[in-house]
Amino acid sequence: MRKTERYPVQGANALWQLYKTVSFWKVVRNFIVIQVARYTPFLSVKNWMYRTFIGTRVGSRTAFGLMVMLDIMFPERIRIGRNCIIGYNTTILAHEYLIDEYRLGDVIIGDEVMIGANSTVLPGVTIGDRAVIGAGSLVNRDIPAGAFAAGNPIRIIREGTEE
Repeated sequence: MRKTERYPVQGANALWQLYKTVSFWKVVRNFIVIQVARYTPFLSVKNWMYRTFIGTRVGSRTAFGLMVMLDIMFPERIRIGRNCIIGYNTTILAHEYLIDEYRLGDVIIGDEVMIGANSTVLPGVTIGDRAVIGAGSLVNRDIPAGAFAAGNPIRIIREGTEE
């Protein structure tokens, strides 16, 4: 079970009520920063931009591949450990808007995690240290440390060993 906070809405669907949830100017700023970072070839500059301008916690030596998309509305709820690889075109979400509610959840990615290209990480998920996520996976639940997991929805293929 993902760890999310649920906020019911009345009337129009939750996405239609977006700017009651988060500031328009925050979304504009985050969008600009994330779009520039997606194409920046300098890994240290990407990490600096994420830390400085949008509040994402990024560990040292973490590498974001080209086109990685962080949550535009709540990037401050994403924490990524040190020495991770986030593969090409991966999306990391900390929110989801539904018809009758919206949900927010912290995303915690441990140290030395590798996430394969074109994966999606949903809100409220924790990925343990040294876990490996296969390309094209939908991470919709917690992944233990050291595990190899893949698929849509994700499943554990091999459990890790503790050192």
